[in-house]
Amino acid sequence: MQPSRLDVLYNADCAVCLKNRQRFPNNSVDLILTSPPYADRRNHSYGGIAAEEYVEWFLPIAEQLYRVLRPRGSFVLNIKENVKDGERQTYVMELILALKKQGWRWVEEYCWYKKNSYPGKWPNRFRDSWERCLHFSKQRNFKMYQDAVKVPIGDWAKKRFKSMSKNDFIRSLSGTNSRLGRRVANWLNRRKVYPHNVVVFEKEHYVEPTNVLRFPTECTNRNHSAVFPLELPTWFIKLFTRKNNIILDPFIGVGTTALAAIALGRRYIGIEAHKEFVREAKESIRELKGIISSRPA
Repeated sequence: MQPSRLDVLYNADCAVCLKNRQRFPNNSVDLILTSPPYADRRNHSYGGIAAEEYVEWFLPIAEQLYRVLRPRGSFVLNIKENVKDGERQTYVMELILALKKQGWRWVEEYCWYKKNSYPGKWPNRFRDSWERCLHFSKQRNFKMYQDAVKVPIGDWAKKRFKSMSKNDFIRSLSGTNSRLGRRVANWLNRRKVYPHNVVVFEKEHYVEPTNVLRFPTECTNRNHSAVFPLELPTWFIKLFTRKNNIILDPFIGVGTTALAAIALGRRYIGIEAHKEFVREAKESIRELKGIISSRPA
């Protein structure tokens, strides 16, 4: 079954809204992608959930998310522990363990490296430049389309492949006895590769896929205190869905996940408790649809 409505924003508390089985039947969405309020944050819209109450608050929501997610779907949770009284809180680690007990499989942890993170100076820590993106699934065999997130190989390849030696066509052991090797010809004639860091290996540059995502933070926050950049949901939507698949964001804020879904030809459902955020999300969606409709066929 499909949800009763698609491409819709509900101005509601997701803990209540998700219980509506007509709107959200069992096994009806392909990807859940969201960033809930962190502990002691967003007091106006969510009441500022205390760190010691966070797991208890989130688990009933997660139970409904598990119900509505398709068996081969994925759940991506963008979250980060905050600091209180000079130390990191532990509610994210506690939540991971609680979600596993609830039946979720913790598949992977992606690190969102924020290239332009907010500057700051503290006596006992450095600038905070990353956030967690936790990937959960219901079963081991989930849908994943790795080729969809390949990126251009980069200009380094043009220079490197101009002159190939016979050693470039064999897998050789590292000169440092690390038992690592590279067959350089593997990248010959490739136009795209997986998201990567360019690394130096035995005086040569290579591309290696990683679980570190390098996206800047959203600078125009549109009256929202924690807008993630469009690139973040775009990347995960490409990785875990195909066209016309259904994306659910139960804390959609000002609609970034919906915008990414529309741009990629997916269907979306968003839930947001804050009326002003919903208003801004709808306006952004109208603008994007206007841009798309005005493009030449």
